[in-house]
Amino acid sequence: MGEGLISELKLAMPWGHIAAKAWGSHQSPPVLCLHGWLDNANSFDRLIPLLPKDFYYVAMDFGGHGLSSHYSPGFLYDHQNFVSEVRRVAAALKWNRFSLLGHSFGGTVGGMELENMQTYKRRAIEHMLQVEASKKPSQVVSPEEMLQGFLKNNSHVGDECGKLLLQRGTTQVATGLLLNRDRRITRPEYYFNFISRELFVHSIRKLQARVLLIKATQGFYDVRRENDANKELMLFVTDSLRSVLKERFQYVQVPGNHYVHMNQPQHMAGVVSAFLQSKERIPAQL
Repeated sequence: MGEGLISELKLAMPWGHIAAKAWGSHQSPPVLCLHGWLDNANSFDRLIPLLPKDFYYVAMDFGGHGLSSHYSPGFLYDHQNFVSEVRRVAAALKWNRFSLLGHSFGGTVGGMELENMQTYKRRAIEHMLQVEASKKPSQVVSPEEMLQGFLKNNSHVGDECGKLLLQRGTTQVATGLLLNRDRRITRPEYYFNFISRELFVHSIRKLQARVLLIKATQGFYDVRRENDANKELMLFVTDSLRSVLKERFQYVQVPGNHYVHMNQPQHMAGVVSAFLQSKERIPAQL
């Protein structure tokens, strides 16, 4: 358990519950922490103890991840649903204003408060129906097999951090370990919404919050993507944020890979701490 962890939360949702873990006093300014694709709230166990103690940090497990309920059969996992989960969690915690701290997919969800989002759901629907129809039992494997399989698919995660994520991401059964995550969400390309560059720029023009984007020097690229060599997209995103938000946008590079917040949290703790403690901070209002 991370230093200063005070509670495990179980927030009621229409389909079950969202699980979360909290650090600090609930009377302090709130920070909602959003993990990456197929990860869970343990993703922040090493970073949060290094951040200022005068904030209330809540790290949630997205639906179908970690200890949160799986969506009901027939209910599609969709990028926009994860955005709505953020709103539901904020409502359950009675938060009106708060900061968002997201890793990878979590950062994308945190920045996706878009109007008229264009979605491409056909493949996601087909994939969901295929998984539900297969009725294939979840595979039970030994702890060592589970860890090696996880590390093979997540080359940026070391042994210790892999074990930390699997601690919350698996359940012990008589014959070994079982993954907690819903099998319907294992293909991220089916569940990310794609929007035009014009709509992206339109959406950030509506942002009132300040934005800190931390890029690991060996991160984003080489993470099981075909187009990782193409850095043009990242340049477009950062240039757009800088030109629209101006002094409200901060871009920092830190040494490390895609999981730097777990592998070397000290590389980014100072940057995040300074941003959270900035007097001019404008928390996101949902």
